[in-house]
Amino acid sequence: MFEGLNLSDEEFQLYQKLIYDSVGINFTDNKKQLLVSRLRKRLEMTGLSSYAAYRRYVTDPNNAEEFVQMINAISTNKTDFFREPQHFDFLKHYVYPDLSKKKQVRIWSAASSSGEELYTLGITVMENFPNLVNQDIKILGTDISTKVLGEAEQGVYSEESVGPIPGLMLRKYFLKGQGRWEGHYLVKDELKKLIHFRRLNLMQPFPLSAAFDFIFCRNVMIYFDKPTREDLVARLAAQLLPGGYLFIGNAESLSGLKTTLKYVQPAIYRKVY
Repeated sequence: MFEGLNLSDEEFQLYQKLIYDSVGINFTDNKKQLLVSRLRKRLEMTGLSSYAAYRRYVTDPNNAEEFVQMINAISTNKTDFFREPQHFDFLKHYVYPDLSKKKQVRIWSAASSSGEELYTLGITVMENFPNLVNQDIKILGTDISTKVLGEAEQGVYSEESVGPIPGLMLRKYFLKGQGRWEGHYLVKDELKKLIHFRRLNLMQPFPLSAAFDFIFCRNVMIYFDKPTREDLVARLAAQLLPGGYLFIGNAESLSGLKTTLKYVQPAIYRKVY
């Protein structure tokens, strides 16, 4: 049924617009085959016989859940524990000393994927906040993908995944799986209690009342064009407390964008007013 299935250039352009308008991801012309490979399984799952039929299906308001499944399929979710470690060094030396004295601390991982970044933040908070029990600390993790949010909330990781976590921290914050969970590690409840999850589309107005001490939005904007990046950065900046920090990916930069945030060092910016 699917052997001769092709995505025409015209249909690809319709998908480009649909995806860009809904989630801001820019599938350039050279990524057509990537889109084909990621959508093919969804066609098989729904039993639809063409990409045109699938596009009509996901844009029907009655099929909102399949639209979410499509976004899950096309999203890139590469992440690791302690990825880009200089960011966590910066937090330890320049951010946490002040935050550890505050009564209330709010942290946001804006594209938290399957949770490695979130739990890394939680570990570093627990390691650097000596008065933790007397503070109101919440770490929010959001992602557009319900699939990876579910994985993050479960908090189960393979032995290979937890490799970057120092041994002492691994034993302190994770339970080693046994039986059918052998070769896996489970996040302990004391760490999980700091973390809150919700689905959020970065392209839509943020339904968040909190202002944050710092925000991680790393390795997301590489998929966006300049106007989309500029708009997103402005809205992220509006969610920061004065003096708050925005961390982006090492492969990203705000250079050339109109922003009120001030450069601190590569991939780290600050709201100074």
